[in-house]
Formats: sequence, C-alpha cells, structure tokens
Amino acid sequence: MPVSNSERQLTEFFSRLEKHGSGALVLDYDGTLAPFNKDRNAAVPYTGVQELIGDIMATGGTRVVVISGRQAEEVKPLLGLSQTPEIWGVHGLQRLHPDGRCETVAVTDQEGKALQDAAGWLERNGFRHLAEQKPGSIAVHWRGLPVDESELIAAKVLSRWRGLAAREQMSLLEFDGGIELRVSGSDKGKAVLTVLGELDPETPLAFLGDDITDEDAFIALQSSCALTVLVRPEWRKTNAKIWLRPPEDLLDFLREWLERSGGAA
Repeated sequence: MPVSNSERQLTEFFSRLEKHGSGALVLDYDGTLAPFNKDRNAAVPYTGVQELIGDIMATGGTRVVVISGRQAEEVKPLLGLSQTPEIWGVHGLQRLHPDGRCETVAVTDQEGKALQDAAGWLERNGFRHLAEQKPGSIAVHWRGLPVDESELIAAKVLSRWRGLAAREQMSLLEFDGGIELRVSGSDKGKAVLTVLGELDPETPLAFLGDDITDEDAFIALQSSCALTVLVRPEWRKTNAKIWLRPPEDLLDFLREWLERSGGAA
C-alpha cells in the first residue's frame, strides 16, 4: 500500500476511539461515500454506507459531519438518513446544523457582481448547461464529457476566470471534473479545523475524502492526532495518512467505527 503503516495507524486510532468512548467522523460525500454519477441527483451512497452511518449516529457517541462541494440542502436527501448530521456545503461556505439552522458566508456586492459576470460569460459562450450556481460560488462541471471536449472547456473557462479571480480577490478551486469560482475565506481545511476546535482535545477525529479539494483538510490536520483517509479506487499522491479502496475498505472502516464506539458491528 503506497500510504505506509496503514494497519498500525488504524489499530492505534480505533484503540483511542474505544478508550475515549466518543469521536468525530468527518466525511466528504461525492467520490467518498457515493460513487460519481453523471446524474448528480442519482449519486447515492455505496450499498451499506447509509445503514452504517445511521447506526453510528444512533449510538450517540459520534459527531458525524459531512463536508461537501454541493449545497448542504442538496446533500441531505441523498444521504437518506432519518437523523440529519451536520453538513457543511459549498466546500465550507455553508454550515447546516442538525437542528436546521444554516449559516452562509456573506457575499459582498462586488463579489456578487463578479459571480454574475462569470455566469453571463458562460451563457454567452454556450457553457451555461454545465454551470452550477451556489451561494458564494459558481462551478462548471465537465465530468463524463469526451477528453478533448473537457480539455477545451477547461482551457477556455480557466483563461477567463483566472483574471476575474485575481481582479476581485476571489478563489479558483479546481476539483475532479470541474472548476469553481468562489468567494475567499473558507475551504474544507478551515471547516474541519472549526469542527476540531469545538471538540475536547482528546476526542479522536477522522476525515475521509477522495478529491483534490480534500487535500486542504488533509494538510490542515497534519499537525493534529486526527486520522486522514484517502478513499479512492486507485491511489494518487496525497497528504492523507492512509488509503482505503471503496466500497469494501470503506465499509470495513465504518463497521470498525461502529463496534469501537459502542455499537454492534
């Protein structure tokens, strides 16, 4: 396995979880809990994942948090859980609490105009059908398109948006299958550090992700005792501490978490 000492790190982490009696399980959604799907509305979790997360939440000893590039309200029905976990949407620009309260990073008038300009440019250039507008951001998706077509779209969008982002002091976030123009001030790294800061210092935390955007969280947690996990069918260079292949390794991880946190595996 390219990520070294995985078994030892897993054993040590789950021993800490069992000893402490509670933990924080922080999860990316697309590509981690659910396989990618051309129809974004049909991207449901791997078989067995929904039930295991529901059982983990039912024990009462685990704080479950989902951090996604999607809008938070879009993630909730896809998870299909009877008990809604905490969901951070738009890579941390939104925070949906389990009680329904939703916090969103404020967008200035200047940033709002820049996002409108970006949307208008996509419309004029025939890319509007690939766009997704979210609070504080606009994304273009080319996953599933032929390679030559996706490369052409990526080149054109980047050429336009780089200058716009620099001028308006906004961020460009490249992800697997697209790019997002967004207001600055939050990413998955800052989101997971916020969660970590709200915990007892001894509480074990694990973050599971698959995409380039998840590297922000992997890097942010490097100096902590948190376990960072790359979840992908194929390994890639990463700042995560261990690598798991979905769905089998992911399901084993969730079963072990359930058992060690007081549930029946």
